Amino acid sequence: MTAAAERADGPLLLGVRHHGPGSARAVRAALDAAEPRVVLIEGPPEADGLVRLAADADMRPPVALLAHVVDEPGRSAFWPLAEFSPEWVAIRWAVGRGVPVRFMDLPAAHTLARREEEPDEPGPGRGDPIGTLAGAAGYDDPERWWEDVVEHRGASTDPFAPFEALGEAMGALCETPGSDGAGRDLLREAYMRLQVRAAQREFGAEGVAVVCGAWHVPALRHRTTVAADRALLKGLPKVKVDMTWVPWTHRRLARTSGYGAGIDSPGWYGHLFGAPDRPVERWLTKVARLLREEGRIVSSAHVIEAVRLADTLAAMRGRPLAGLTETLDAVRAVLCEGSDVPLALVHDRLVVGDVLGEVPESAPAVPLQRDLSRLQRKLRLKPEALEREVELDLRKETDAARSRLLHRLRLLGVGWGEPAQARGSTGTFRETWRLRWEPELSVRVAEAGVWGTTVAAAATAKAQADAVGAEALADVTALAERCLLAELKSALPVVMQVLADRAALDADVGHLAEALPALVRSLRYGDVRGTDTGALGEVALGLAERVCVGLPSACVGLDGEAAERMRGRVDAVHGAVGLLGSLGGSAALEQGPGDAVPGGGGCAHPSPSSRPRSTRECPTRPAGRLPTAGSGLRSRWLRVLRGLAEGERVVGGVRGRCARLLMDDGVMAEGEAARLMGLALSRGSEPGEAAAWIEGFVGGGAGGGMLLVHDERLLGLVDQWLTGVSAEAFVDVLPLLRRTFSAYEAGARRTLGELVRRGGAPAVAATGVPGFAQELDRDRADAVLPVVGLLLGLGGGGFGEADDRLKGGGVVYGGAGDGDGDTGWGGGRGDGRGNGSGGGKAAAVRGGGLAGVGR
Repeated sequence: MTAAAERADGPLLLGVRHHGPGSARAVRAALDAAEPRVVLIEGPPEADGLVRLAADADMRPPVALLAHVVDEPGRSAFWPLAEFSPEWVAIRWAVGRGVPVRFMDLPAAHTLARREEEPDEPGPGRGDPIGTLAGAAGYDDPERWWEDVVEHRGASTDPFAPFEALGEAMGALCETPGSDGAGRDLLREAYMRLQVRAAQREFGAEGVAVVCGAWHVPALRHRTTVAADRALLKGLPKVKVDMTWVPWTHRRLARTSGYGAGIDSPGWYGHLFGAPDRPVERWLTKVARLLREEGRIVSSAHVIEAVRLADTLAAMRGRPLAGLTETLDAVRAVLCEGSDVPLALVHDRLVVGDVLGEVPESAPAVPLQRDLSRLQRKLRLKPEALEREVELDLRKETDAARSRLLHRLRLLGVGWGEPAQARGSTGTFRETWRLRWEPELSVRVAEAGVWGTTVAAAATAKAQADAVGAEALADVTALAERCLLAELKSALPVVMQVLADRAALDADVGHLAEALPALVRSLRYGDVRGTDTGALGEVALGLAERVCVGLPSACVGLDGEAAERMRGRVDAVHGAVGLLGSLGGSAALEQGPGDAVPGGGGCAHPSPSSRPRSTRECPTRPAGRLPTAGSGLRSRWLRVLRGLAEGERVVGGVRGRCARLLMDDGVMAEGEAARLMGLALSRGSEPGEAAAWIEGFVGGGAGGGMLLVHDERLLGLVDQWLTGVSAEAFVDVLPLLRRTFSAYEAGARRTLGELVRRGGAPAVAATGVPGFAQELDRDRADAVLPVVGLLLGLGGGGFGEADDRLKGGGVVYGGAGDGDGDTGWGGGRGDGRGNGSGGGKAAAVRGGGLAGVGR
């Protein structure tokens, strides 16, 4: 049946490929020629009231119709539309001419009412009709067949001819045995026929134009009775739904996103639809611009040669015009010099692309979405499809507000931003975020709308519910940390009450050890964010005390995997206890001068008198306030570590790690550490336990490589033990040893290999290898002190003053250069003296050789 004959007794059926620029141009030409009185489009009828927004100046595709169940927003569906989608072109054509537009697909109320059921079994051609037709034509690539048949088709005198040909092809596929359609498609097509009949009664048979997927054209031509169609639809389940427009992206239009009607190259199709002429030349110019921005040398001569090569390839392959395949081959050969690495960038940025659409503010939205949009405008955080990093300075009001928003959204499950590792700064006042807006986040916002109408209220309610429903103690402490980061003061009382109850009832030392670090980290936020962490300090001290009591017995009788986890917990608790002793918080009690903790532990503050200061001073706490419990806790923790390091029944990995922590803190002398290593590696020790002790003591993550390089006694003990291990035992301990030493830096491994090759540590000491000496060369060491003094701001413009303060081989711990006031950690061995003066807040240990500077 010709298009003219079809229009005489039925609607104009424009079968299209979703998101096809060739179909979009053909639809526009057909509508211009037919001038229908109503346009019916494949889509949910609930969106009829949203069509008017397509004419809004702030509506920029790609966009999507979002439908979700009112009482269950997670059950949702999208209908994406790009600038080159035939449906979007039809909508804009109709709205621009005042022609009514109606959606005629099965309502979303029925579609979303279907629960998870058995998937429909597509018949031949129904799953991918384009691929089936391409295979019948002898093409191995459906996209290439579509370009040759549709995209590269010249202008036709008959605007309806393409739809007639495509409809006949789909009719032939429908005649294939077993292709009578899946259950859901039968329901959709029955509803479409009812809507077409209703439009014909209202506007006349010749005044109706239908834009739908080409596969549905034969079903819409099929003559059925109204009663039969209604019988199919009778009794369908139904739910209440809301609909709105949401931004979409080219990347989410791609097949790789899981979208059923997706395409392989939305960016390329968008270019074909928007280019007024010479699409290949314009495309290769875009590619050249992108490669230049990435630092590659691309000249105009490269572009000219790439255009010639693309046209030549098209002629050799018998294609009417150069398509995406030819242009990418030309880009690889000419612009990328045969490399697939820059070609992958071209495919990601241009062939697919990161274009993000926009919707007007007048579009319907849940109250939470409106509040989020308001905050995004206020804080100048525009959603973007391309991932970008944002660095925030929490001392600035705007950046602090941005941080609060991102943390609150994470609590609500809206993963717009993910925390990233800050570059060049360890300060607590800096945050780095990776931001990327995905269309699915609109659904997450709708889901989170059940918790409140604003971001702050919703995050507070969600945090309180999560605290009550949390199962593990570590989950509650992590939640408390996130509440502090998000500054949810209203949620903290509930979270802290749950935390105190769970901590009192949980007797598992492992759970307590995992919960303590997050809790102690939270205590730091009071300085920069101005939040009250008073209740956290008491709970943290209680947890730390219970860990000290229960840890020794928990480190006995562990297998390899459990021992490794326990070693990580010991590391985490050690850092937490050190931080807890350096922070005031609610644990700070008014009292006089405090004594320094042995080995540099604790955070003691002096009285106004000129008493010696401790080895670690907290620059943020008012003078005269001392966390007595924190200082005593650190002393107790160091005793626990010593007991674990010397315990015979404690697993080897934990014993070795405890010994290393004590040595690094200056509590255990190197000679004593060597004695413990000798005991652990003695012939009476089981080889597996000895290897575990080595891993715990000189594990790669703890700088053990350089420790062995500079301590010949320890290297000699390891070498002596390893050469004495039997052949059978060596096979068993080899994987553990390889894991230990492979984690060292390449330079440390190379130096250790050279030392061993020369005959071991004693031989090295005797021969005097360059760079290694028996004693410290103090003249060479003192030569760097003026430079160190200038870096730390101690010199006041001259070298002499800084040299006086740093003389004596002492160790200097400076605050982070970004000015966050953090104080360095470490042992503090040395026989020099420092007077502690210098810019900002400073601390110096008389006779200890340690100066801590926080600028």
